[in-house]
Amino acid sequence: MSAIKEIPVNLPKLLTLFKTIVPKLTNDKYKGQYGRIGVIGGSLEYTGAPFFAAISSMKVGADLSHVFCQANAAPVIKSYSPDLIVHPVLDCLDAVDKIQPWLERLHVIVIGPGLGREPLILQTVTNVLKLCTKLQKPIVIDADGLFILNDNIDLVSGQRNIILTPNAMEFRRLFGEDVNSVRQKMSCLGDGVVVLEKGVNDKIHIPHTNEVYSMPTGGSGRRCGGQGDLLSGSLATFFYWSLQSNQPNPAYIAACASSYLVKRANSTAFKKFGRSLLASDMINEISTVFRSDFEDAETDK
Repeated sequence: MSAIKEIPVNLPKLLTLFKTIVPKLTNDKYKGQYGRIGVIGGSLEYTGAPFFAAISSMKVGADLSHVFCQANAAPVIKSYSPDLIVHPVLDCLDAVDKIQPWLERLHVIVIGPGLGREPLILQTVTNVLKLCTKLQKPIVIDADGLFILNDNIDLVSGQRNIILTPNAMEFRRLFGEDVNSVRQKMSCLGDGVVVLEKGVNDKIHIPHTNEVYSMPTGGSGRRCGGQGDLLSGSLATFFYWSLQSNQPNPAYIAACASSYLVKRANSTAFKKFGRSLLASDMINEISTVFRSDFEDAETDK
C-alpha cells in the first residue's frame, strides 16, 4: 500500500479556480437552475442543524432548499425562515415513498444534520441513502448521517459523487486511529468518495490516490455549534456548481471552497462579536465573504 501524500493547497490558485465554477447571474435562467438542494434531517431535539444547512446552501447561491424532517420538527424549522420548503415526512411509515418523487428534482442531497439516532429513523434514512445512490444523486453526509456509516461503510464504498464531512471524533469512529487502519478503510471507498476532515486545518482526503490536501488555518477560537451544518449546506451548492462546470475533480474543489468560505465567515463574524459569536452571525457574513473572494470584480458592474 502506497504512502499517504500530504499536500498543502495552493490557496491563490484555488481562489482563482473557485471563481470559474460560480455561475454568472443572468436573466436567461429560471428558478432552480442555480441549484436545488435537499437536506435529510431534523428531529424534536435538533431543529437548528437542518435549518443552518439548508439556509447556507441558499445564501451561497442555490435557488431552492428542501428539508425532510420529522413531523414534530417541521413547525419549528418553518418558523426560522419562510425561504425553506419543509416536508414533515421522515417519521412516516412510508417516508421513503414520500421522499422519492422529490429526490428526482433535487441536484444534491445532504444527509445527517439534526437527524438524531432513533433506530427507526436511522433505518429510514439508510433506505433513503440507498435510493439516492441508486438514482446516482450527489450526496453530502454529515453528523448522524456518518453514524449510519460506522458499521455500514459499504453503503458508500464504490459509489460516485459522495462527500463525507467528519470532525475529528467522527473520523476516528469511521476509520480508526491507527494509520494503517485508516489507509485500509480509505482504500475501500473507491475513486468516487472524498472525505473532508474538519479541524484546525481542514483536510481533504482523496482515498484512491492516498493524497491528503491541507487547507490553511482559518476561522477563530470560537467553536460554537452549527458551523459544521453551515459547511455541509454550502458544500452542497458548491458541489452542484463544480459538477455543472465539468471540473475534473468536482468533489475536491467543492470541499476546498466550502472549507474556505466557512473559515472566512467565522473569522469575519468573530471580528464583530468575539466570544458572543453564533452560527447565525456567520450566516450573515456569507454574502460579504462570497462577494469579496468568490466573484470577479466585474460581477457587480
